[in-house]
Amino acid sequence: MANNTQTASPGASPAAEARLIAQTVRDASTSFYWAMRILPKTQRRAMFAVYAFCRNVDDIVDSKQLDEAGKRERLTTWRQDIDALYAGHPRRAETRALQVPMQEFSLRRDDFMDVIDGMEMDAGKPIVAPSMKTFDMYVDRVACAVGRLCVCVFGDPTDYGTAVAHHTGRALQITNILRDVDEDAGIGRVYLPRELLEKHEVDYSEPAEITSQPGYIAVWRELAEVARDEFMQAEEAMNLCRKDVMRPARIMKAVYQRNLERMMDLPDSILADPKVSKRLVGSKEKLLIAVRHGFF
Repeated sequence: MANNTQTASPGASPAAEARLIAQTVRDASTSFYWAMRILPKTQRRAMFAVYAFCRNVDDIVDSKQLDEAGKRERLTTWRQDIDALYAGHPRRAETRALQVPMQEFSLRRDDFMDVIDGMEMDAGKPIVAPSMKTFDMYVDRVACAVGRLCVCVFGDPTDYGTAVAHHTGRALQITNILRDVDEDAGIGRVYLPRELLEKHEVDYSEPAEITSQPGYIAVWRELAEVARDEFMQAEEAMNLCRKDVMRPARIMKAVYQRNLERMMDLPDSILADPKVSKRLVGSKEKLLIAVRHGFF
């Protein structure tokens, strides 16, 4: 992921900071931006602020200018910034933007810290074939924790909302992992669980060679079924919540679920071809999905 997060200049007004954060979201994520555009202004600004935080810590991990020590140092600074936010003294534009949402929507400090912990898992030596336990921990930190923040802003901090965050977060993150196997392998990362790789006799000692092995497709499709099941459980959880509250979550779910289903429909030869993009839902289609779920 490219590091293109913008930073507000010192002394910028709250309105200028808010505009910059909204622009960051718009530039970085079409599907997220349009999903959140349907929210009332207060919730929309809160979600943009949450996204900007996530984007900033993610960009640290993906930076090619920082070594491991530099990445960990900046993530530690973010932990200090979150502590300062909860102490009532936010130190930068992104945490100042979170101050009101933190209070209005009871955003939990632990969820922000979980996201940072998840980013730190990627800050050092590349993850290669994690155990299922580590895989589940990683997905919870980088995706489900974000979902827990989101459902609070949407207006459902109940157990039902938490279930939506859990299953939707897992579904989206596993779909991302399946979509980006080739890209991740190119930088030495393999997020596919070790147990699945070993079950299908896939050697993961050379990440770049994973997709060329006979058992790779079986690994991919088995994990895809896990993602499909998570989408089904997310839908069941959403049906227990107020329909209007979960509209943004439904938009994100619809985009990613459609991409997963289209990937699953691809022939094995295409799935294993690193030259073929697995990003199968375009910007116009994302906008149409947002319109549909925003009004119905």
